Amino acid sequence: MKPNTTLAALACASALLLSAASAQAAETAPAKTHAKPAAARAAAAKKPARPKARIAKTAAKAVEEVTPVDDDPNITLSEADLEVAKRVYVGAIKCELGANVQIDADEKHPGFFTVRTAQVRYRMHPVESRTGAVRLEDPRAGAIWIQLGNKSMLMNQKIGERLADECQGTQQVAFAEEMKKNPPKSLFEPADAPAK
Repeated sequence: MKPNTTLAALACASALLLSAASAQAAETAPAKTHAKPAAARAAAAKKPARPKARIAKTAAKAVEEVTPVDDDPNITLSEADLEVAKRVYVGAIKCELGANVQIDADEKHPGFFTVRTAQVRYRMHPVESRTGAVRLEDPRAGAIWIQLGNKSMLMNQKIGERLADECQGTQQVAFAEEMKKNPPKSLFEPADAPAK
């Protein structure tokens, strides 16, 4: 063989080997295309998350006002609870620092109330109190409405703060004025003599 022929034969053999190797690589390539390279996975993980769309407070409040508060089928009111419910003051109640609380009785479910402030809304029901105060609770939200003769307050135990304080309905304002005119006896004063 001539040297040129040898070189041509070697070039031909190399071309055949390369084409065979590329054909073999092409057969195995589809199996590997499903897996992302490590660099691509790392780049995807580092992409910042899209910020969530913000909703205007007025829009959120409008949606909340028309959304019904869930009923809790596990709460059954006793006769004593229903008697307490009769003493709850309903309507708009003014509180200190310009706050307001709106209490509405649920017509479909006697003994249940919707209690709203500017920020939140609760579905409450009466709970017997040892002190005789009217007490409404929303156990899911951890909210409590306590109504005394002369004032009321709304608290959230889960976050540990009072949402509205020194709240007075018209009946409570009248009761507070009466207490100023005729203050109750101090616990340290002696009892009155029995009437003869």
